[in-house]
Amino acid sequence: MLIRWREVIAAVAVAAFGLWVAQRHGVILPAFGWVLVVAGALSLVPAIRRARFATSGQGPGVVTVTEGQIDYLGPYYGGAIAMDLLDGVSLRRAGDKKAYWVLAQANEVLVIPADARGAEALFDAFTALDGLRSQQLLSALAQDVPGTTVLWRRDRSHPALTR
Repeated sequence: MLIRWREVIAAVAVAAFGLWVAQRHGVILPAFGWVLVVAGALSLVPAIRRARFATSGQGPGVVTVTEGQIDYLGPYYGGAIAMDLLDGVSLRRAGDKKAYWVLAQANEVLVIPADARGAEALFDAFTALDGLRSQQLLSALAQDVPGTTVLWRRDRSHPALTR
């Protein structure tokens, strides 16, 4: 659990240290302390979102996101999808309540268990897609009703995929 929330703990620690430094005498140290408080506070919200998105990492396979490409290497299947060729992102919840990311590209579909090792890297990759918000991802993961939720589809009228 500490590993999952490590960014949140670090942000709170930076803000607390900043408050401590801000109470020192002089001009430079308190100013530096308030800069640390602001930096810690600003990094807290995305850290909480990432922690909520993170899973156990105990699922089958390994996910990596490198240079605009999502790779999944699983025990029975795997594949790679380039972010700029991605056509759709869905979250499929099976009857046993396990979640799977379904990534569509042209005539290919890549299914990635949401609890695969490294799947937390998908959060930043998905939120870079134009029109897909982090709150959509988090609320879809929070639901445990079986079925498929389409989270994002490529808008053909805008050729640029990412912001």
